[in-house]
Amino acid sequence: MQSATSSSPQHPLALITGASVGLGREFARRFAADGFNVALVARHQEQLQNVKSEIEAAHGVTGYVLPGDLSDPECPGRIHRAVRAEGLDVTVLVNNAGFGGYGFFHETDLEPELRMIQVNVASLVALTKLFVRDMVARGSGHIINVSSTAAFQPGPLQSVYYATKSFVLSFSEAIDNELSGTGVRVTAFCPGPTRTEFHKRAGTEMSFGGMRQMTAEDAVRAGYEGYKKGKRVVIAGAQNRFLAFSTRLAPRRLTTHIARRLQETSNEKS
Repeated sequence: MQSATSSSPQHPLALITGASVGLGREFARRFAADGFNVALVARHQEQLQNVKSEIEAAHGVTGYVLPGDLSDPECPGRIHRAVRAEGLDVTVLVNNAGFGGYGFFHETDLEPELRMIQVNVASLVALTKLFVRDMVARGSGHIINVSSTAAFQPGPLQSVYYATKSFVLSFSEAIDNELSGTGVRVTAFCPGPTRTEFHKRAGTEMSFGGMRQMTAEDAVRAGYEGYKKGKRVVIAGAQNRFLAFSTRLAPRRLTTHIARRLQETSNEKS
């Protein structure tokens, strides 16, 4: 675990996974601007070092670099042990790391989908378990689990990805309820289509039939404001909120059909 030479433990600490690009990098910038030290987790150490250097120069906080691949089931435990070895308390855990895929389930490869489940679900659960126990013992803390507006309906052509995000939403809402009275809160953050590197890795443009894509900065601003207000679920953007709640009223067969058509239309244009 690499940190600046002059640590500042009096600052609260936010640990952010997937922190090298996209939403994770914007969360790191947002927390640092609010006076948090940041522990940055991702696979690529050089990119993490760049984010760390930028944040330390801009905000005078301490950055910690924790390279790790969350598709490895042992990675969450290593992260937790590294943080404990430094004598640090995580004030806010942001489980942001995740990736998607595209194609008919019967045609896609199994191995990337199992890695997706490990990153999007299993490692998120493991990190939550490890750090929430510390938070409950301390009597304070907050966990932000990055879900998606994909959580609100089935997603043909991205069936595994949509299912992982549905899990994250349900899981987060349930444990926030369980943690009532402990001083610890959980927020499920549900951005809609966002301009990040995510879609390139997923192999899909995911423009959702011409819907406006938010910038990562705008999406994280909404998520951060919701976290500060202690909200259990935060959906970024008025259009996304409308669509998410409208799916609860429409028949599931219809919402599934619409989701498929949007996926097909988006990728025909790409």
